[in-house]
Amino acid sequence: MNIDLSLLRGYPESVIDQVENLIRENKLETYLASRYPDKHSINTNKALYSYVQDIKKTHLKRGAPIHKVSFDESIETVYNALGLHSFVSRVQGKNLKSKSEIRIAAVFKKAPEDFLHMIVVHELAHLKEKDHSKDFYRLCVHMDGDYYRLEFDLRLYLISLNLSS
Repeated sequence: MNIDLSLLRGYPESVIDQVENLIRENKLETYLASRYPDKHSINTNKALYSYVQDIKKTHLKRGAPIHKVSFDESIETVYNALGLHSFVSRVQGKNLKSKSEIRIAAVFKKAPEDFLHMIVVHELAHLKEKDHSKDFYRLCVHMDGDYYRLEFDLRLYLISLNLSS
């Protein structure tokens, strides 16, 4: 069986071996279901916007305002992105107006809430830190102390989705 584990690039070989064993023994989905049994109930863009705003109010009170948040069917998750953030600037008369937007891959409508939270934290961190720098990851961990564990388990979740499709 040829398993694509490119999402785990950069992780130690021992970790990749453990994941391969979980897959070979058909235990990856069971492992994920035991750690993340509850799916969230955020299914609309309006609910997602409210969810993101609540997290932002808690951790980034003085961050730039977010004008739009939505689930996006067009985001390719496995090899591209989990979410996207964009900053749109428009000239209105003599003023320059900036708007921030966050889009989350639609596949996360049915994901465990912890994964949705991790993606939102990641995209919110981009409001303050544009690049994936040490400061960016420090901010992610500040907003969610389990950020690194969730990021790894999210990679496993995406591998699991890819295996079952």
